[in-house]
Amino acid sequence: MDEIMDLKQRLTEQRPISWENLPDIALYMDQVLALMERQTIHFDQDDKLTAAMVNNYIKDGVVPRAEGKRYHAEHLAYLTMTCVLKQVLPVKDVALLTGKEMENHSVQENYDRFCAELSSALNSAADQLPENLNEDSMAETAMHFALLSYAFGLSCRRMTELLEAKEEGGVQDKKGRKGRKKAEKKGEENKG
Repeated sequence: MDEIMDLKQRLTEQRPISWENLPDIALYMDQVLALMERQTIHFDQDDKLTAAMVNNYIKDGVVPRAEGKRYHAEHLAYLTMTCVLKQVLPVKDVALLTGKEMENHSVQENYDRFCAELSSALNSAADQLPENLNEDSMAETAMHFALLSYAFGLSCRRMTELLEAKEEGGVQDKKGRKGRKKAEKKGEENKG
């Protein structure tokens, strides 16, 4: 099937621009949006980044504020990471993960590491696509990918819950309930 071969080729070849090749001049919003179309793999127009989305990411603290109306490599890196991660995570979790990553490394280091991890994941997906996929085996292969997505997504969601709880000062128990801080807060309310 030509569509599957196209998918495999895009998974193997299409990558975000490396940090070194990101524009070294400030861009305006329309230029950012045009560049971002090439940063991720998408198959329909519904996945396109819009100015409203960028503004919301800035408002939500996922992406740093523009300098005036101009965006630099740092903004493009954050937007690339956000556009990829929001496909599988809520935006608040994207902000948590990218924020945690930025605590110990520069934007360039994190972007480089992100791109390397993304490339590895895309190559892994391409490698798991059967060479001669036909309509009869497409559902089976899609199920395989769905189950991998479930397992990895479940793991990711639990880790982001734990990170979020740690930031809030509480620890979650096995049932996902917040511990210490809520209990302390409840105790204080009962005293008053």
